[in-house]
Amino acid sequence: MLPHLDAAYNLARWLMRDATAAEDVVQEAMLRALTYFKSFKGVNPRAWLLQIVRNAAYASASLERGVQFVPIAPTAEPGAVAAEDLVSTADDPEVALIKTSGERQVRELIAALPVELREPLVLRELEELSYKEIAEITRIPIGTVMSRLFRARQLLAQSAARGATP
Repeated sequence: MLPHLDAAYNLARWLMRDATAAEDVVQEAMLRALTYFKSFKGVNPRAWLLQIVRNAAYASASLERGVQFVPIAPTAEPGAVAAEDLVSTADDPEVALIKTSGERQVRELIAALPVELREPLVLRELEELSYKEIAEITRIPIGTVMSRLFRARQLLAQSAARGATP
């Protein structure tokens, strides 16, 4: 299972929209995978693990909790971010912004998709799984996988053209 840990975290991160929650989901999923590993009879351990991650993410009460606001304090305090931590240490902030703006825009567009469209898109485009593997993981028909991918790509293209979120 360890070779697939990055894929598991990546899926959890996109589903949870929070790095800490994603780590918790992956930890729970790995615990479940190790507990039930002797009952695994499939030929694709990656798809099996990603299905467990997906189930753990959906079981988590924090899947759709939305945006969390973090207070900014003059110094580091519990539950707050220090103002000095928000200042860029890069030599030229403008260059760094130009380099990361495209990547950030794509990530924001993907994150703004509804979860039922975001999930197959992440599994297909970022994890490079086949339609059949995605159908197995999400337990939906392969035709539904294809239609959701089509709709997700269409929404992304429209949103990118408008410069807005879906």
